[in-house]
Amino acid sequence: MSQPGWGVAEIAGDLGMTGPEVRACLDELAELSMLYSGGTAAAPVALPPGIALAALLHRRELEIQAQQTQLAAARALAAELAVAYSSNCGHRGNIGLERLDDVVAVRSRLAELATLAKHELLSFMPGGGQSEDALNASRPLDEHSLAAGVRIRTLYLDSVRNDRATMEYARWLSGLGGEIRTIPSLPVRLLIVDGTQALLPVDPENSRAGAVVVHAPGVLAALVSLFESYWERARPLGAVESAEAGEPTAQELELLRLLETGSTDEVAARRLGVSLRTVRRMMAEIMSKLGARSRFEAGLLAARCGWL
Repeated sequence: MSQPGWGVAEIAGDLGMTGPEVRACLDELAELSMLYSGGTAAAPVALPPGIALAALLHRRELEIQAQQTQLAAARALAAELAVAYSSNCGHRGNIGLERLDDVVAVRSRLAELATLAKHELLSFMPGGGQSEDALNASRPLDEHSLAAGVRIRTLYLDSVRNDRATMEYARWLSGLGGEIRTIPSLPVRLLIVDGTQALLPVDPENSRAGAVVVHAPGVLAALVSLFESYWERARPLGAVESAEAGEPTAQELELLRLLETGSTDEVAARRLGVSLRTVRRMMAEIMSKLGARSRFEAGLLAARCGWL
C-alpha cells in the first residue's frame, strides 16, 4: 500500500514494477486529475476520488449535454419536415412543401432556383468527388449567379481535396468570387436560396427517390442555422490542415465519432466520401497513433486522450 510521501522508487518497490511503468501510471492519473506533484516530482499526492473525478465527470456531462442539444434540434427539424410532408401529400400547398418525384424534375428545379436567386446560395455537397457531368452542368448557373451579385457559399467534404475534377471546379468557382470550405462529413445534400426556399432529398441514400422544396419559414430558419454551424467548423479551400505528430486529423476524428455511434465501415465511408479501403487504412493509422492492438482498445485510448 502506497504511503504519503512515497516517490517513484518506493511505489515501484512496493508494487514490484519498474520505474518507467510507475511513471506511466502516474502520468495517466495526473491526466485524469487524480493526483498532483505536491511541489516535487518525487512525491506525487493522490486526491480523493470524489473530488478528482468530479471535474472529469462535469466536463463529460457538458459534452453530452451539447450532443443532446444538437440531437434534439435535428429531431425537431425531422419532425417538422415529416408533418409538412404528410400534410402536403406531395403537392404545392400553403404549408410550404413541394415534392419532386424524379431526377429530371429535381435538376430542372435546381436550375430554376439558381436562376431566381437574388442574394445568396448556400449548399451542402456530400458524397465526395462530384461527377464531371454534374460539375459541367453547374458552371453556367454558378457563373450567372456570381455575375448577378449573388453570394455563393459551398461546403464539400474534406475528401474532395484528393479529387482532381472537383478541386479544379472549386478553384474555378473560388476565382470568380465563390466561397468554398471543406469538412469531414455532411448530414445531407442541401441547397438554400435567399433563405426563402430549400431543396433537399427525400431519401439521402437514394437520389432517384426525388426531392422536396421547402418554403416553410420555421424549417428554413433551422436549415440556415444548420448550415452556419457547419460553415463555422469547416476549413477554407486554401487552408492546409496542420496536425502535430501523433495527433489525429479532423477526418480521423470524424471517423472515430461515426464508429463510436455504431456506424459500420460502409456507412462511415459514405459519410466521409471515401472508399471502404480508405476507411480501413485510416483506422489502421489511428490505431498506430494510439498504440492500440484492436479497435476496442483504440476506442478506450481515444476517449482517454480526449479525442472522443
